[in-house]
Amino acid sequence: MYTIGQVSEMFSLPISTIRYYDKMGLIPGLERTSGIRRFDEEQLESLRVIECLKRSGLEIRDIRQFMEWCQEGPDTYHDRLHLFEEPQKKVDEKIAELERTRAMISWKLWYYRTAEKTGSESFMEAGPEGLPEEGRQLWKKAHQETGVEQVAQEKAERCDGSQCPSKTNLPKQIKQTRSSTSNSASAIPNGETSTALREGAEAIAKGGTGKSYKTAEDMLAAIRAEC
Repeated sequence: MYTIGQVSEMFSLPISTIRYYDKMGLIPGLERTSGIRRFDEEQLESLRVIECLKRSGLEIRDIRQFMEWCQEGPDTYHDRLHLFEEPQKKVDEKIAELERTRAMISWKLWYYRTAEKTGSESFMEAGPEGLPEEGRQLWKKAHQETGVEQVAQEKAERCDGSQCPSKTNLPKQIKQTRSSTSNSASAIPNGETSTALREGAEAIAKGGTGKSYKTAEDMLAAIRAEC
């Protein structure tokens, strides 16, 4: 058995927070001896779950509902299962975001280590495809979700010559005339797309003939449909 002070140290939680959890009915089965709270392994596990659910974004009322379901038995298994599905999605999204951040950091570390070693940034003059294998892979990971041009390139790499449209067949999907560049770029609302996505659309718009798109997402959809 543990005192509230010991539990406070174990979880790095203020004693007032633990008392609040108890008051809100989040720590079922908590015993008192001469008015002093005593925590066993069951209550410690409840605190672990509470802190986990809080970090995932659930509010106290939802956590209290979960604790009540736990006391109600097998009939609430489905409800408890459903409660954890949304937090898992949010955590997965956070992990994916952190992985993208790490990829960009890894690319920049490689870039500046190389620049420091060579004394210049001339290794980028030929673009990403002119980099050594390690640098090229780091660049791809860091930029794989930053624009239309990258989506098109990755799609082309995944399909064979017989299935992927050639450059001569691209006008229907992604080519635009130089004269329509400004129209297509201005058609992408600032609030709808990220700066990187807008830049990707503008870069593609400079290269060909054919059709303009209302948004960058329309252009992405066209590329995916063809590849």
